Amino acid sequence: MPDRLRPLWDFDDLDATDARLREQLASEESDCGRAEVLTQLARVRGLRDDFDGCEELLQEAEPLAGDGVARVRIDLERGRKLRSSGDGAAAVPLFDAAFARACELREFWLAGDAAHMVAISDQSQMLEWTERGLALADAQPDAAYWAGPLLNNLGWHYFEAGDHAQALEVFERALEVRRRDPENPQAIEWAQEAVDEARAALSAG
Repeated sequence: MPDRLRPLWDFDDLDATDARLREQLASEESDCGRAEVLTQLARVRGLRDDFDGCEELLQEAEPLAGDGVARVRIDLERGRKLRSSGDGAAAVPLFDAAFARACELREFWLAGDAAHMVAISDQSQMLEWTERGLALADAQPDAAYWAGPLLNNLGWHYFEAGDHAQALEVFERALEVRRRDPENPQAIEWAQEAVDEARAALSAG
């Protein structure tokens, strides 16, 4: 897994995730490492709509972060906090900065995450950032995972706009990508459901 902290996550069990992250925080030996873990604890708070608590943890991380990967994570999680609290426009520059810094550091997993967050935060940039993210996923194995979410989000963008034919084409691409990762059967199932829904919409139309 290109993101060393991702295995600690279970998005269906935030209590267990929080506990694992706190254990990891206690084991970190560097300020930068502690800052990284603090950003993930902040993400847990954001997912619980505790945006003040999220910001407090990000501020705790900032003086420890330096200018490396922890800084990328701070920008990502502050951007997610802003988007989730209803200010997607303010989030975009943070995701943009995270993408640029992550690419410089060759942290391509995090760069892919940032690209997909821009795409879903600003509809006017959906196509541009999806293409940027897909190009990154194609070029860098560490970012390959993000092709699935990027294509899924683009497919729903077309579907919700009523372009079911284009949505189906994109969903089929997403399913093809997801099938390359058989260890993630839930993602394959969701991709197949999206294809089926687009086909049904086309038949009904």
